[in-house]
Amino acid sequence: MVIIGVMGGSKASPRDMEDARELGRRIAREGWVLLNGGRPCGIMEASARGAKEAGGLTLGILPGGPEEGASPYIDLPVFTSMGSARNVINVLSSHVVVACPGNLGTLSEIVLALHAGRPVVLFNHDPGPEVTREAPPGLLARAKTPAEAMDRIREFLARQA
Repeated sequence: MVIIGVMGGSKASPRDMEDARELGRRIAREGWVLLNGGRPCGIMEASARGAKEAGGLTLGILPGGPEEGASPYIDLPVFTSMGSARNVINVLSSHVVVACPGNLGTLSEIVLALHAGRPVVLFNHDPGPEVTREAPPGLLARAKTPAEAMDRIREFLARQA
């Protein structure tokens, strides 16, 4: 079972939301599980919605407890009550991490993924020169469209096979 982590901000532009939704659709069409932060907002909501529209399975690793709720597009909510520490679960549970536009939480997921040896696709997201300069060789790729992001994911998965 292939799990693709889609990380990104709780607030996003309409364009970034539509790109995340389309990426979610494409991930589901491949038969892969979409993992994200599970919240009912931003990139999380959009990517899960796209995956569900295409008949996919979604897994949400949430920072709080059940009282905080999950996106209605999440099939399997995991309530961690761990706050941002749940970002480690996000990246270690993903075969490939896709980083969409976001803020510090997304940046932490990029860094954690690279530190753990997980490949990262930067999808219209720039984590800054320090991260790109220090990234281990072969673990970081860039994409500007959902189709390009999928190509990068496939390339990373082919190397893992």
